[in-house]
Amino acid sequence: MSRHHISTQFDAELEAIRTSMLHMGGLVEEQMRDALAGFETRDTAMLESVEVKEREVNLLEIDLDDRCTHVIARRQPAAGDLRLVMAVFKTITDLERIGDESVKIARAAQRIQARTSTAPSGFSGMRVAGNIAGGMLNDALNAFARIDPDAGGKIVLQDAQMDEEFRRLLRELVTFMLEDPTTISTCLDIIWIGKALERIGDHAKNIAQYVIYIAQGVDVRHRKSLGGAQPN
Repeated sequence: MSRHHISTQFDAELEAIRTSMLHMGGLVEEQMRDALAGFETRDTAMLESVEVKEREVNLLEIDLDDRCTHVIARRQPAAGDLRLVMAVFKTITDLERIGDESVKIARAAQRIQARTSTAPSGFSGMRVAGNIAGGMLNDALNAFARIDPDAGGKIVLQDAQMDEEFRRLLRELVTFMLEDPTTISTCLDIIWIGKALERIGDHAKNIAQYVIYIAQGVDVRHRKSLGGAQPN
C-alpha cells in the first residue's frame, strides 16, 4: 500500500472521528436546550427527552473513546494529528459531563413541577445564565469545527462572566428565600440548575482550551493560577 494511500486513509479516519464528536456535541446542545425550555414551559415530554438522549450520548462517548484508542495504537500519530486525537479524547469527556448536567437540570425542573402548580417566575438570572452557558457551548463547538484558536480564547474569557452571573443568581435566590420561606425548596432546586449551568460553562471553556492546544500546541489550562498570560 502506498504511503499516499495510507496518509489519505488516516486523514479520513481523523475527519470521521471529528465529525462524530461534533455530532455528539450537537446532541448535548439539544439536551441542554430541551432541559431549559422544559423548565420554562413545564413541558414534561421535553424534560423526559433529555434523559432519552443521554443513552445516545453515552454510547457515542464509548464509541469515540474506542476509535481514538485504535487510531493511536495503529497509526501512532505525531504533532498536530496527535494533538487532535488527544483533544477529541478530552472533549468527549466534557461533552458527556455536559449531558449529565443537562439531566440534572431536567430532574430539578421535574421536582419543581411536582411541587408547584405554577411556573416559577422572577428568577431573571436563570435565563441570562442559560444564554451565556448555551452560547459558550455553541461557540466552543464551532471553534473546534474550524480549529479557530482566536474564538477559543474569547470563550475562555467568558468563563468569568458565567461565574459572576451564577453569583448574581445566588444573591437573587437568597433574597426570595428570605422574603418568602415557602419558596425555599424551589429556590434550592433552581440553585442546582444554576450550578449545573455554571459547570456547563466550565466544560465549554475546557473545549475552547483544547482548540488552542490543537492549533498552537500550547496548553493554556490553569495558566492564570500558574502565573502565565491568558489567551488573547
